[in-house]
Amino acid sequence: MKPRVVYSPKYEVDYGEHQFSTRKFRLAAEMSRSFAVLVEPSEPSREDLLLAHGSDWVEKLMTGVLSPADTARLELPFSPDIARAHRLAAGGTLLAARHALETGVGLHAGGGSHHAFRDHGEGYCAVNDIAFAILKLRAGGMAVRAAVVDLDVHQGNGTASIFANDPDTFTFSMHQYGLYPEVRRRSSLDVELAPGTGDAEYDDKLRRGLKAVMDFSPDLVVYQAGVDVWEKDRLGGLKLTEPGILNRDRAVYEACFARRVPVAVTLGGGYGPTPEDTARLHAATLKLFSRIS
Repeated sequence: MKPRVVYSPKYEVDYGEHQFSTRKFRLAAEMSRSFAVLVEPSEPSREDLLLAHGSDWVEKLMTGVLSPADTARLELPFSPDIARAHRLAAGGTLLAARHALETGVGLHAGGGSHHAFRDHGEGYCAVNDIAFAILKLRAGGMAVRAAVVDLDVHQGNGTASIFANDPDTFTFSMHQYGLYPEVRRRSSLDVELAPGTGDAEYDDKLRRGLKAVMDFSPDLVVYQAGVDVWEKDRLGGLKLTEPGILNRDRAVYEACFARRVPVAVTLGGGYGPTPEDTARLHAATLKLFSRIS
């Protein structure tokens, strides 16, 4: 039986030229067909979204109508279609997390919106699918202790904020120093990297961070596998090679599987020279994890 990759065609929304291209989700999903079967998520209810977000923000997420200030902070031309895409992606990460609890690995060709806060969106992230999935599972008595491994080039400020006072969630963010967001929120463990950091130094610091994550003894890891750490990314300044990114991914799954901790993979950021470049890196991450699902 082939592994499952969660994906919805509704993740792709055409809003013109923008450095955040939703086309990468479709391309990554299409590349995944060679090793996985695609399954579609369900959209969360209003009541479900309230687990991770405040009522005023959920109302905006349901209608797809934001104030000019909200739109400026989100940095997307928000619309009902974009709102639906982000709500569906939250359902997608939840489904991938359920797959992880069933089989050891869950794969999502989407998600990773780590800049979304309880009461607003930021940095292309409207719904914090990572927080939503953990809180929805916990509401059902599953994954009581959870960890987030966030390896996007940008700090996961929204996720850190949502779980700031939650003793049952460990948030680990390893990211580039001095990049967006301007104001960070403290994670359980933050590791900041200098611009130009390459494969060897990255690997050493990652393995130390993963030890701290595993010492927390989580029931589930949600992995934000942003590929904007790539040396050719337009928004990041780290210098990981393509083999270096795969070594990063391998370190995460080896840490999880050594301790028999289920892991759900989300894509996160990636701003390569073309959407095809970014999608190729995302698909490689999914393929690596699919081998042990």
